[in-house]
Amino acid sequence: MDELIYASATELARAIRAKEISSEEVVEAYLDRIEKVNPKLNAVVQLTANAARAQAREADTALARGQIKGPLHGVPITVKDNMETAGVICTAGTKGHASFVPKQDGTVVARMRAAGAIILGKTNLPELALAFETDNLVYGRTNNPYDQSRTPGGSSGGEAAIIAAGGSPLGLGNDYGGSVRLPSHFCGIAGLKPTAGRVPRTDLSMFSYSPRDMLLHVGPMARFVEDLILTLPIIVGVDWRDPSVVPMPLGDPKKVDFKSLRAAYYTSNGIVPPTPETARVVEKTVEALSDEGMAVEEDSPKGINETLNVMNEILASSLDGGSGLKKLFQMIGTTEIHPWIQGTMKLCHDIAASTHHFAGLMLRWGGFCSSMLSFIEKYDVIICPVCAVPALPHGASYDPEKVPIWAPFSYTMTYNITGWPAAVVRAGISPEGLPIGVQVVARPWRDDVALAVAQHIESITGGWQRPTL
Repeated sequence: MDELIYASATELARAIRAKEISSEEVVEAYLDRIEKVNPKLNAVVQLTANAARAQAREADTALARGQIKGPLHGVPITVKDNMETAGVICTAGTKGHASFVPKQDGTVVARMRAAGAIILGKTNLPELALAFETDNLVYGRTNNPYDQSRTPGGSSGGEAAIIAAGGSPLGLGNDYGGSVRLPSHFCGIAGLKPTAGRVPRTDLSMFSYSPRDMLLHVGPMARFVEDLILTLPIIVGVDWRDPSVVPMPLGDPKKVDFKSLRAAYYTSNGIVPPTPETARVVEKTVEALSDEGMAVEEDSPKGINETLNVMNEILASSLDGGSGLKKLFQMIGTTEIHPWIQGTMKLCHDIAASTHHFAGLMLRWGGFCSSMLSFIEKYDVIICPVCAVPALPHGASYDPEKVPIWAPFSYTMTYNITGWPAAVVRAGISPEGLPIGVQVVARPWRDDVALAVAQHIESITGGWQRPTL
């Protein structure tokens, strides 16, 4: 059983194609694992067991006829519950959508199915994916598999928790301020925020093409970097719906010349210092990369200490000082809002910007991105913390007395503002036994470089480690 549930999606796909195992066996193993661990985690909120079994049998029958649907033929996956899935409830964590059933798959979900993937179920998230912890009034709280008194992060927290615990080999999340990368860090798995414009966001529940959503990226999550590499080519490319998507060629991580790369690293972004252990994990990682032949220099972009201010103003402005969210809740029929989201609305109101100020913000946003580009001209990658801290106790991310509001999470926000590709991989452990990841950021459109370096770090540090759950 462990050989199946802890294998990579890449290995499972190979073994199914080689007929060493059947898709039905793999799906059954993961359904059994979900049944065992999900009561402790509350990560999977809609389980599509019967449909998954039927699709696994179909995959095995097709393979017997010599038909292979795609690179994920017969491989089970999970999907975050704000990504629309035909015939399966998609709540986005809000009561007004508690019984919403989409009629069709969103673009990325459809592409994964076309590649042969089988959906096991939907995973939990905070309301409207607007928090760094996973809790909502529809399904409740999700727990971290390494310590159930702590959060798996947000907003793709359910996805990270079930993958780390061996209940799914591969999943889809989305990232607005760190929502793929932070849960990957908190749960010790691998995750990728692709370059902005690589992956369509079509049919994300309640998605709009507002300035705020320019920060939003869809990306894969898995225990192993090789599965991010497998998945990215499946989900990229124009869908003739999302106007932001660019038909940009995708490089191959296997062809990246590791020893020719130039890396900058920093341990603090000047907003909130990381824990000593987090800083040391970054330092040990770059020491190991230097020993392997990469040119490494301690350096940080000028102005990253403005990340949180820029991000907060973008959020407040694009949500019309919080009234935009209020209108959205009215439209979908949500009358009871999670306290954390009420807090976000208040924050937006406090920072509320006029149209005149919004125009100035656009200039500031552009200036921030230009300054960042001038920095990375000298380097191929940036290596830095994912977050200032490892997984927090439940509720701590919204307690200003314990954590300055959103400040520890600013390390990921920087690269939503720029839109650059950023991968996360586990590289160490905290004194409490919690995973600590590192963030690998590459130049725009060089997702292949971010993935190649992340995979190299994984080979040095060991990457994901089994929880004792």
